[in-house]
Amino acid sequence: MNKIEATSSQVIGKTDSKEGSTLWADMMALIKVGIINSNLLTAFAGFWLALYYAGESLSTHWGTLLLTLVGTALVIAGGCILNNYYDRDIDPVMKRTKKRATVTGTIPLKVILLMGIVSSAAGVALLSFTSVQAAVIGTIGWFTYVVLYTMWSKRKYTINTAIGSVSGAVPPLIGWAAVDPDLHFAAYVLFLIMFMWQTPHFLALAVKKRDEYKAAGVPMLPVVHGFAITRRQMVIYVTCLLPLPFYMSALGNVFLIIATLLNVGWLVMSIYGFIMKNHMKWANLMFVYSLNYLMIIFLTMIIVTLPGVIN
Repeated sequence: MNKIEATSSQVIGKTDSKEGSTLWADMMALIKVGIINSNLLTAFAGFWLALYYAGESLSTHWGTLLLTLVGTALVIAGGCILNNYYDRDIDPVMKRTKKRATVTGTIPLKVILLMGIVSSAAGVALLSFTSVQAAVIGTIGWFTYVVLYTMWSKRKYTINTAIGSVSGAVPPLIGWAAVDPDLHFAAYVLFLIMFMWQTPHFLALAVKKRDEYKAAGVPMLPVVHGFAITRRQMVIYVTCLLPLPFYMSALGNVFLIIATLLNVGWLVMSIYGFIMKNHMKWANLMFVYSLNYLMIIFLTMIIVTLPGVIN
């Protein structure tokens, strides 16, 4: 092969690699891989704690765990894909969404729609092999996110955040129902923790992206009612988190101490928002704290119950 041919092959190889990389990035953005990862953590925690409360070992439930996680991931991915498909008219306005495949056209819209439908259906089907209840809960979460949030409330009401929080709070219930379809009281506490966590998390993002949401016509709370009411709402939701860990006292004092410290720290930071003049800096602190809060509290649940599940 002469130099020209060699050079041409290198260029083609680089182009193919770049296109493949871009397609992969588009796919990851389309399914919102960050959302999937965080929800899989909570679904796993629900599954894990169901084993702990039932006095069962993980060693006998590996197959069910795999079905649960893959099924949950597919349901969430399907919902996110359909959310992107529906929002393709407003995504070009917002900086963080204007490069999605639904906007750039790198993936045909018909393909995207089909992907969303197939992924959703496949996820529910896999969950049904664990328990009917897990599949039903997954379907409820999907319906809440795609229909009640994306298609109905997102562009009409400031309460859209609370409605969307329902879908984000069901993964622990899916995980729990895969092991124990009857759902222990602790499963509902996990649901409440996730439900209460999401509003201050997403309102912090809404403060950061207020101008973009306003331009897109999405009535987020800081867009419609301003920062003062948004701060008050965030304080209320964080306050509601304070008693919840104590309903899971069976996890022990280490969990209670860590969870309480996390809650108190977040409450102090929320209240500090009334004093801090730089709204954007405060919102960013709240957003970052919320991400760390979620990871730490759920990992703590898993770690303190290790001896009871790994045996």
